[in-house]
Amino acid sequence: MRLLLDNNLSPRLGDILVMEGWHIAHVRSLGLRAASDDVVLRTARDDARVLVGADTDFGALLAASHEPGPSVVLVRRVAGRRVHELAGILIANLPQVEEDLGLGSIVVIGDDSLRVRRLPIG
Repeated sequence: MRLLLDNNLSPRLGDILVMEGWHIAHVRSLGLRAASDDVVLRTARDDARVLVGADTDFGALLAASHEPGPSVVLVRRVAGRRVHELAGILIANLPQVEEDLGLGSIVVIGDDSLRVRRLPIG
């Protein structure tokens, strides 16, 4: 799976996920540290990547645009979690929604929940 990690996630998370076999890019490694959410979404779409972050603005932008992608994974309650905890959450949940992400979806991973919303919204 090709993922783009947003700025609010540590680049070290990418290192762990690479060891799990996923192709990872971090916005910082692409020179997008200060890029707007629109630019980050467009980069994920253009690079055929699933955007992974904690910023709910991505869902709002996709809803307003009525676009079918890119797929977005929102991880709730990121603050205070260690990188290994976040990696474990993604490793445990992404395989379950891989098909949904391939078709265009917003996936919200909570402490005890996994919600999928197909794109486009509206």
